Amino acid sequence: MSYKLEKPYTDEERANFIVEYNHNKGLTIKETSTALYALEAWEKLEGEVVIDNTEEYQQEQAQKEAERIAMLNLTAADVERAIYKAKGMDFDDIVELVEQYNQTDPMSETGESTSIDIKALKIELKANNFYRGNPYIDMVGTLLGLSKEQLDEFFETNDYTKLLAEED
Repeated sequence: MSYKLEKPYTDEERANFIVEYNHNKGLTIKETSTALYALEAWEKLEGEVVIDNTEEYQQEQAQKEAERIAMLNLTAADVERAIYKAKGMDFDDIVELVEQYNQTDPMSETGESTSIDIKALKIELKANNFYRGNPYIDMVGTLLGLSKEQLDEFFETNDYTKLLAEED
């Protein structure tokens, strides 16, 4: 997202703008006859700020969205209630399901164990808040037959019905 300091501005305002957006945030500074601009790597100045829809821009936007989704959070009660409504299970049932899964000695395609650390999971289940980016969310979600997209939508909306939808 670009930033703009319109003329007239003082030398101090100009210096503060450059320090804030170039030195602190790493944006590129461009000056025109009417304003001073701070531009992201995927933006260019052609009379006005234009998004240069490059692969770099697409990757940056995807990274920002992934970071945003990872920080979505719900309370433990929200998550347990949703799992109960959608799957008829509570956290104790989840622990049992994981224990059963671990007994099958699960292996990845590379031959590494994919078992889930039960003690660590129990600690996670005691947390006040569940963050979407926590890897245990995906692990348990997979055991429950949930896709990453379903989990993302659930954390975005806190709507347990997102956990009911069947994958196409």
